[in-house]
Amino acid sequence: MVLRLLLLLAGLLRATKPAPRCETGQETLGQCQTVQKAKCVDIALSSCTDVAYTQMVYPNFLDQKSREVIEYSSEYLLISVLHNLLQGECNPDLRLLGCSVLAPQCEKDKVIKPCRHVCENLKKNCLPAFDAIDMAWPYFLDCDRFFAGEEEGCFDPLAKLRGEVDAEEDLPSDLPATFIQFKHHSYSQMVSTLKKTASRCSHIATTYSIGRSFEGKDLFVIEFSTKPGHHELLKPEFKYIGNMHGNEVVGKELLIYLAQYLCSEYLLGNPRVQALINNTRIHLLPSLNPDGYELAAEEGAGYNGWVIGRQTAQNLDLNRNFPDLTSEAYRRAGIRGARLDHIPIPQSYWWGKVAPETKAVMKWLRSIPFVLSASLHGGELVVTYPYDYSRHPMEEKMFSPTPDEKVFKMLAKAYADAHPVISDRSELRCGGNFVKRGGIINGAEWYSFTGGMADFNYLHTNCFEVTVEVGCEKFPLEEELFTIWHENKAALLNYMEMVHRGIKGIVSDKFGNPIKNARISVRGIQHDVTTAADGDYWRLLPPGTFIISAQAPGYSRVMKRVTIPTRMKQAGRVDFVLRPAEAWPSKLLRRSMEDTYDPQDPLELFDPHAQHGQAEARGGSAAGREKPWWWSYFSSLDLHKPLWLLKQR
Repeated sequence: MVLRLLLLLAGLLRATKPAPRCETGQETLGQCQTVQKAKCVDIALSSCTDVAYTQMVYPNFLDQKSREVIEYSSEYLLISVLHNLLQGECNPDLRLLGCSVLAPQCEKDKVIKPCRHVCENLKKNCLPAFDAIDMAWPYFLDCDRFFAGEEEGCFDPLAKLRGEVDAEEDLPSDLPATFIQFKHHSYSQMVSTLKKTASRCSHIATTYSIGRSFEGKDLFVIEFSTKPGHHELLKPEFKYIGNMHGNEVVGKELLIYLAQYLCSEYLLGNPRVQALINNTRIHLLPSLNPDGYELAAEEGAGYNGWVIGRQTAQNLDLNRNFPDLTSEAYRRAGIRGARLDHIPIPQSYWWGKVAPETKAVMKWLRSIPFVLSASLHGGELVVTYPYDYSRHPMEEKMFSPTPDEKVFKMLAKAYADAHPVISDRSELRCGGNFVKRGGIINGAEWYSFTGGMADFNYLHTNCFEVTVEVGCEKFPLEEELFTIWHENKAALLNYMEMVHRGIKGIVSDKFGNPIKNARISVRGIQHDVTTAADGDYWRLLPPGTFIISAQAPGYSRVMKRVTIPTRMKQAGRVDFVLRPAEAWPSKLLRRSMEDTYDPQDPLELFDPHAQHGQAEARGGSAAGREKPWWWSYFSSLDLHKPLWLLKQR
């Protein structure tokens, strides 16, 4: 009897005992653990060491109670191999998202859940990649189950990829509006500075990304225009690109300073800057290779190496990664009537390894009708211009001009002559080897290489691009940056103003309708430009008298004689009205259409923001087989294979 009473009393005590309390983020699979308080520990998981936080908590959201349990789990193995399974798509977004579940963020012994909207956006973009390899969406990336709403105090696990972590330190509020901090900017600081600048000048500036680097960093551009984000009729498009080689950092910093300068001076009423922005759409891409920059930055300023950080995370040299159209141009040069412009990308190019950064630039070039460009490099002090590839491949140093040799020399000299050191006649200084050439040189005559960006701009699009070597030190000390900026400021402005040289106009039919892709030809120059979507065009030309013609399939050719005075600083307006041709020669029609872009080519299908290549299910269809091809990746797990990755039939 006494024993029965004791058992009854014990049952009552258990019934009245408070239920286990769940700390935020500790619910697992719909149940609650007995947790007194989360204890933050340093992250020691090798696949999660690059997350934006430093501490996590055990057990995690999957109730995995130790590092060993996590590292031997199918979930952890999956995030470690997803990059290979999906052939680079959504990398490293999915891994960082998975880490936010397997290694939950912990601050001051409190767990913070990742944001649900981030998971939902990523799932929307990446689910097709899983479908392509016949894999189900991972259960532990269930956006409703393991993620929280913003009102609950969540964090964005992908913020680091957008430069929203490790932002630039706050500066005193009493600094003048023209203040520029002459320092080396990390990726996050660069993005923060560009966004702050665009916000300060929101009526004339905006930021956007042209795509992602191999490691997932946005390739940020800041744009200046009176109508940011939009092409305006007859307003030429200009671009500067920096940091193509990750260890050549001066160009990157110059473009960050230039963005701040343009904003400040426009607000202050500087007439030169206002005229430039009011009449030009300017795009500044400070870092084309942010992955390589991070590697070079680990060596620190003052490092003047020629290898570490130069290439991308894929070990690719971006200035050797573009299609070799120059060889095709040399082949065409001997064919009567053949054009050396808008040469299509050969299919064989896609058989090699093409960097996502390269694809992003090529896609960018197709989306905006750029007229003029410069790529800023380091290691010398000289301006080079196309062609960069010798017309005789075995010749390493051979003068190899384009049909627009006079135009390119005019453009190169515009930068060189405005640079006080490049224009200095001393042969003992940095860049002294080029003094007798006026600080400029044909690229192939300096040294020949194939796959360069400048040649690609000229031969595939309307854009003319030169390469500016802005100094002999690739990664100078911070105290040198102020001087470097002042040496380049006038040259940067002067070169941008060159986008207004030559002629511009609109090609339309007799009813005033614009004609897209009409060809503008200059007699004696075997290189045409084409009209943009609104029928407008820009043709860079030196002073002189030219015979200009416009033609389009189905229309008769119209020719005009044009004289460009020596002192003319603005493009002359030359419009064309084309009338229907009674009979359009099939030969000319075939030639005009042969170089149009194939809507099914790999570049047209490439999404520079959501993926780094077209994922294909290797090994054929899974039909008729027990398991898909990727199942072998999990062969070491024995009893813990991820059956949840198999799609339900």
